[in-house]
Amino acid sequence: MNQVLKGSIFTLVAGMSWGISGVSGQYLMAHGVHVNLLTSLRLIIAGFVLTLLAYMTDKSKLKDILRSKKDILGIATFALFGLLLNQYAYLSAIHYTNAGTATVLQYVTPILVLIYSCLREKVAPTLAELVSIVLAIGGTFLMATHGNLTELAVTPIGFFWGILSAFTYAAYLLIPVKLIQKWGSLSVIGLGMLMGGLVFPILFQSWQYSFEMTGMNLLALFGIVGVGTIFAYTVFLQGVSMIGAVKGSLLASVEPVASVILTVVFMRVRFYFMDFIGMLLIILAVLLISLRDLLASQQSNMNKKPTTRRKSLP
Repeated sequence: MNQVLKGSIFTLVAGMSWGISGVSGQYLMAHGVHVNLLTSLRLIIAGFVLTLLAYMTDKSKLKDILRSKKDILGIATFALFGLLLNQYAYLSAIHYTNAGTATVLQYVTPILVLIYSCLREKVAPTLAELVSIVLAIGGTFLMATHGNLTELAVTPIGFFWGILSAFTYAAYLLIPVKLIQKWGSLSVIGLGMLMGGLVFPILFQSWQYSFEMTGMNLLALFGIVGVGTIFAYTVFLQGVSMIGAVKGSLLASVEPVASVILTVVFMRVRFYFMDFIGMLLIILAVLLISLRDLLASQQSNMNKKPTTRRKSLP
């Protein structure tokens, strides 16, 4: 198996694993696990394991990070305003809607990053970028209203958390860019999750919530933490190292599709025709941006010059 095919398979598997994560979270919350406890468990367990992997991979690098007060402060900022808020918003969106809807709403993030990039660089979006923005806005509108301006098709609080998860995911992508360039993503994300997992339970007293130790609950917890966080993240990193970040982000767009299918099959959630049209528009918007970056990257490689095109994702 060549590297490109292997990397593509790894990335697709990671995207599908993230889909498993959302459905697992929905199952746990539907069976009495509070979102505060679930957020705490996901952050602290995944953070500990990923930090341990970073230590085993390059312990000298991890020690150097811990010695840098400036970078530790940067990771703490990322942990609080990127990781922690995003995890809580995403799981809250699942709680008030469902895993498929929450995941698709969060996938407007690349469009938010694109808009931020245009504003920061004071440039107008290209035609392809403008089409992506319109598709994303249209898809979100259809999912929220089913085309009826007088009422929401999802609960207002569910829509709020879904859109907030998109904004916090944008922060999750943008805040640690320089830190990841300097130290690598495994160390930065592992430490960020661990910090968030230590702070969040203290702030919200997560220990007061119960977790019933049934076989299905433990299996779902493994799904959200083991499969959907630790496994998915490490496999995605391996895949991206083989095929590149642009193609990796394109293939990882399988996540919302997998999440919707799994939500229908395992949680028996009913989606309507307008829901699927809205989802399709949002996914098309993300694919259009990813394809644009992929073509720009390939053109750059052909010319053997660094591309000057703006990236939608860091």
